[in-house]
Amino acid sequence: MIRIAVVDDHHLLREALCDLLRAQPGLEVVASVGSARSLVPTVVAARADVVLLDLEMPEHDPRHTVRELLHRAPDTHVVILSMHDDSALVSDLLSLGVRGYLHKTVDMVTLVAAIRGLRDPDRTTVVVSSPNWHRPPTTDSTLTPREVEVLRLVSEAMSNREIARSLEITEGTVKRHMRNIFEKLDAVSRIDAVNKAVETGALPSHRKKAEPRF
Repeated sequence: MIRIAVVDDHHLLREALCDLLRAQPGLEVVASVGSARSLVPTVVAARADVVLLDLEMPEHDPRHTVRELLHRAPDTHVVILSMHDDSALVSDLLSLGVRGYLHKTVDMVTLVAAIRGLRDPDRTTVVVSSPNWHRPPTTDSTLTPREVEVLRLVSEAMSNREIARSLEITEGTVKRHMRNIFEKLDAVSRIDAVNKAVETGALPSHRKKAEPRF
């Protein structure tokens, strides 16, 4: 079971989300938090695996909250679920260790897939989904032939270990290629990288866009 804490000061919205999550197999809501003041101690006491954190609460400094929460519960995965999409704040929170950012307009399938995707050891960031937020492009977005080869295997749902074995390279080298790919494509997940590579023509156009696996 994945233990989830939902943090939002809007009571009706928070409880509705809790009910929807409880209906999903393998998910357990262990805390429903409505104030910033009680957020960290409640989440720590509940031993939550995942925290769905709203940013716009009274007396709430998101950066301070994330630092304190990850200091006291370093194994907890924090995912922002908010209408707030200021690019500087989102970037700061991701750099502090937040595992993903989801705009509140996402559907339940995307949310559940993001939560379950936290268990994938190959993913550093789950997903960033916002109608207005975009990171600045890198100066060189051209993938090398080896990066294309790595991404082709990613599109076939191979893990880093499987890719390393297939290409006869180390797993660390695969991870380095993936970091470069993410930076060049402005991608935030393996799925996002494959989809963007298809859209830009870096991968053959006959390949289907990657879909999340549950």
